Amino acid sequence: MRLRILFNIILLSLFAIATGQTRSELEEQRKKTLDEITYVDNLLKNTEKQKSESINSLRILGKKVNLRESIISGMGQEIDLLNERIDINRLAIDLMESDLQILKEDYSRAIINSYKLKKINPEIVYVLSARDFNQGYKRLKYLQQVSKFRRNESEIISQLKLEIESTKEKLENDLGKISDLRHREVQQKEILQGEQQIKTKVVKNLGNKEKQLKKELEEKKIIANRIERAIARIIEEERKKSIKNELTPEQKLIGDDFSVNKGRLPWPVEKGIITNHFGVHKHPVLKYVTENNFGIEITSSGRNSARSIFKGEVTAITAISGANMTVIIRHGNYYSVYTNLVNVKVKKGEKVDTKQIIGEVYQDPSANYNSTIKFMIFEKQYLDPELWIAKN
Repeated sequence: MRLRILFNIILLSLFAIATGQTRSELEEQRKKTLDEITYVDNLLKNTEKQKSESINSLRILGKKVNLRESIISGMGQEIDLLNERIDINRLAIDLMESDLQILKEDYSRAIINSYKLKKINPEIVYVLSARDFNQGYKRLKYLQQVSKFRRNESEIISQLKLEIESTKEKLENDLGKISDLRHREVQQKEILQGEQQIKTKVVKNLGNKEKQLKKELEEKKIIANRIERAIARIIEEERKKSIKNELTPEQKLIGDDFSVNKGRLPWPVEKGIITNHFGVHKHPVLKYVTENNFGIEITSSGRNSARSIFKGEVTAITAISGANMTVIIRHGNYYSVYTNLVNVKVKKGEKVDTKQIIGEVYQDPSANYNSTIKFMIFEKQYLDPELWIAKN
């Protein structure tokens, strides 16, 4: 019986700790996401001041919608966890109340039997009727043990009652939390619906500017080709050098460290959101049109500095028409590329540390001075930077 009670309490405690930690993580994630939505709102407000709609503003709005959807999804997960905990609590209460009833019945029978025995054969008579001193001593110890057992049973009953009341209180608290979460979930869904309607309107408005969008896309492709050719030329020069001169032990170590830190590297800017992802993807407005991005684009509010994502050596600094300045940093066999910079702070051949400022990201007057950096990672081929930098 005691083992069953103990098992029930341990089971409940372990589950409460596990779900508590998971809910804590979900709550922390929701807080971060809400902070990110606030940041995105600032970017959108900046765009609204210009009274114009662009592909980048559409992507920012799309990011906001995705963040809102993740909040709603997280709330659903929290509700599921709380419902699981409520089910466990109800099961535990049923088990403990069953155990409590059995304990009460056993205790009641023991008290009645003890009372009957005392009437027939009082304890003092029972001890004094022993054959000798040793037997009398043993009978006394036995009576003491019986008395101790009853006290323990009484304490267990009291403890179990408290545990049941505590579990019921937790259950009621969880029901209250679910009610609150469902209320907030409804609010978030209403906000999401409004944001989706705004996004649909922006897509429609931009769709009426198909010629302008195609022109912008062609200009963007031209700039992307310029960047790619410049990078290819620099990489080829580096490759020819490496044929003549192998990597130094220091360069090999940096390259190995760079590889080991995949998924943990800092962002090339301190704050921002990814507004264009790596690889081939559909154009957000133009039908049957795809874009091939060799890196990612990160948009930030106001003035922002670009920083090296890892220690290395500045391999090249070049001006590219339509993309301002580009800085390429070598990390062993890997290269990180930072485009759309102004006021570059480093020189070719200079060794840099992780998070060292290398320049400022160009602030676009047509986007109310928001800044967008194009960032790439290369090692024999272009790699998806989102797989290398830390989750923001």
